[in-house]
Amino acid sequence: MPTYAIGDLQGCHAEFVALLDTLSFDPRRDRLWLAGDLVNRGPGSLDCLREVHALGDAASVVLGNHDLHLLAVARGAVSAKRSDTLAAILEAPDRSSLLDWLQAQPLWVDDGSASDRRTLMVHAGLLPVWSLSQAYERAREVEAVLSSEGAGAFLDVMHGNAPERWQDDLEGNDRLRAIVNAFTRMRFVAADGTLDFKAKEGLDSAPGGYAPWFTYPRQDDPRIVFGHWAALQGQIPGARVRAEALDTGCVWGGTLTALDLDSGRRISVPCRAPQ
Repeated sequence: MPTYAIGDLQGCHAEFVALLDTLSFDPRRDRLWLAGDLVNRGPGSLDCLREVHALGDAASVVLGNHDLHLLAVARGAVSAKRSDTLAAILEAPDRSSLLDWLQAQPLWVDDGSASDRRTLMVHAGLLPVWSLSQAYERAREVEAVLSSEGAGAFLDVMHGNAPERWQDDLEGNDRLRAIVNAFTRMRFVAADGTLDFKAKEGLDSAPGGYAPWFTYPRQDDPRIVFGHWAALQGQIPGARVRAEALDTGCVWGGTLTALDLDSGRRISVPCRAPQ
């Protein structure tokens, strides 16, 4: 039973279908891991949501920053941006069922192993100052809120950069926002766990005192599958953890990439219509 991990769809539905065809994907036999950002920027966000939702238990998804942005827009917490391509979802007759399903997705998926060498998937990465067990528990904190009656109140205040540095004594919405930012927006981080939110390009764009999250060594040794950082083009030179970068920038004219988690083989299809 092959399991394929796929990078950010971002509304690239035609390429998603082409990649599944290339893989000869069969939901009765195979499994998909999707590294978040199913929607936005590309032309087929609604179709991507419907396609993944229809796969049922054959697909495991983590929330990305664009997915959370969609939820916030749909719930009236923030206004849509000019660059958003979410209107079709917001106007769809099955909007409610799709959004409820999306909001129920986690920040963390793993292979079920209890070992520190487990394979796990998150959208942006794993904060270096967190142990594996701490990261897992903090993901569950946010997931519990998103599945509760307090979800709307949190979505109202979810956006924002503060606090930029994780501290164990953070409470309330500041704590939840810091967790969300670490799991869904992180690229460069300082040794004390402070995140930078301005630099979004390649490794040469690192601000002084900051480094890519995957260049910090860990005491544990998980295999971390992530998306989010299209400028890496799937390459992580200098990595000091076992990681797999999957966002190869399909929505920007690159490719959509799948990783066979068992063999390590990568399979890509080109973007059909650069945005």
